[in-house]
Amino acid sequence: MTKTCRDIAKHLPDGCPQMVIMPLYASLPYSQQLRVFQAAPKGYRKVILSTNIAETSITITGIKYVVDTGMVKAKKYSPDSGLEVLAVQRVSKAQAWQRAGRAGRENSGICYRLYTEDEFEKFDKMTIPEIQRCNLASVMLQLLALRIPNVLTFDFMSKPSTEAIQAAIEQLDLLGAVERKEDQLTLTPLGRKMAAFPLEPKFSKTILLSPKFHCTEEILTIVSLLSVDSVLYNPPSRRDEVQSIRKKFISSEGDHITLLGVYRAFKNVGGNKEWCKENFVNSRNMMLVSDIRAQLRDICIKLSMPLESSRSDTGNIRRCLAHSLFMSAAELQPDGTYATVDTRQPVVIHPSSVLFHCKPACVTYNELLHTNKCYMRDLCVVDADWLYDAAPDYFRRKLRAAKN
Repeated sequence: MTKTCRDIAKHLPDGCPQMVIMPLYASLPYSQQLRVFQAAPKGYRKVILSTNIAETSITITGIKYVVDTGMVKAKKYSPDSGLEVLAVQRVSKAQAWQRAGRAGRENSGICYRLYTEDEFEKFDKMTIPEIQRCNLASVMLQLLALRIPNVLTFDFMSKPSTEAIQAAIEQLDLLGAVERKEDQLTLTPLGRKMAAFPLEPKFSKTILLSPKFHCTEEILTIVSLLSVDSVLYNPPSRRDEVQSIRKKFISSEGDHITLLGVYRAFKNVGGNKEWCKENFVNSRNMMLVSDIRAQLRDICIKLSMPLESSRSDTGNIRRCLAHSLFMSAAELQPDGTYATVDTRQPVVIHPSSVLFHCKPACVTYNELLHTNKCYMRDLCVVDADWLYDAAPDYFRRKLRAAKN
C-alpha cells in the first residue's frame, strides 16, 4: 500500500499538493515510528498508513481525514479445536466510531468508511472482550495459584464460555500443572513453579524442563525473544538486501535457533545500534528481550534452578521445545501439505519463517495466523518421537480418535 501511494505521489496533476507517505505498525523501528509525529513539509500532505495501533494507542496531531477499512486483525480462540488464531475480521461499531474520532481532534474532520451503512448496521455493537476470545490457560493457572476455591464457578466480569475454561484446565493437565484432590482442582508442585513465571504456561514449562536438557540459558533467550514483537525488521523495499544479510543467521533447524543466533551476535557486539541497523534488527525490541531475560533468570535463581548452557548443541534445545510445545505441532502429509497433530487442521508455513522453502517432516509452532490460509509462525524442526515421549497418553488418545 505504501509503495502504491508513493507511485501515485510521483504522478500527481499540476497544482495538486505533494504527499509524504508513512507506514506505522508495532514492529517498525522506533526512530521510524517517531516520523509520523513530525509536521509535514510546507505544501505537502502527510498520509499515514497504520494498523489499529493508531486507533487507541496514540494521537497524531493535524489529522483531517480518516479512511476506515472496517477490518482488523484480532485474536480468536476456538476451545473445541484448541486453535488460537490471529484472523482478519470486521470491526465493531465501537471501534468504527473510535476510528472516526481520530479525524479532526483539533477542528472538524471527515471519515471515509469503506463499507455501506447497511454493512455498518450489521457490525457488533461492542468488541468482544479479549478474555472471551483467547486461550485461558494462564488465567486459570493464576486463579489456582491464588487458591481460588472453585475456578469453574469464578465470577468473571466478562464470563468466558464453560468450554474455554474446560479446555484451559485440560491444557494445564497435559502440562502436568494440575491434579484433582477430593474433587477439588489444585496445582501440582510443577504447576506452582509454573505460576511463578509471567508467561504462557507452555513457556513456563519449557523453562522448567530445560535443566533436564542442560540448556536453560538458551531456553531463557528463546522464550524472551518470543515474548516481544518481532526483533527482526523487514522493510519490503529492501527485501533482497535483507535476505542476503540474514543468510549468516539462518538455521535449517528453524526460527527459534535462528533467533538465538541473532541474539548471540547482538550480545557479542555489546548491543551496538549501528550493528542493529546494518543487520535489520530492531534494537529497541532487543533491549526489551534482554530485560525480560534478566527477569526470567532471576525467577529461575529464586527457584534454585541450575543454569546450564548447551553451547553449540542445538539438538537438546529442540528436544526441550518439543517436550513443552507438543500441543502445537504439525506433521508433513504424503501430499506435501501440513496438518496439526491434534485436530488435523490443514496449515502452511508462514512466508516469514526460515523454513518457508523447506519441508521438514515434523515441526512445532508458536502461533497460527489465519488470513486466506492458516499459517504457522515461529517454527522449530522436531522429531515425531520426541513429541510422543513428551506426552504418550495424549498421543495415544489422539491416535485412537483418528482411527475412530
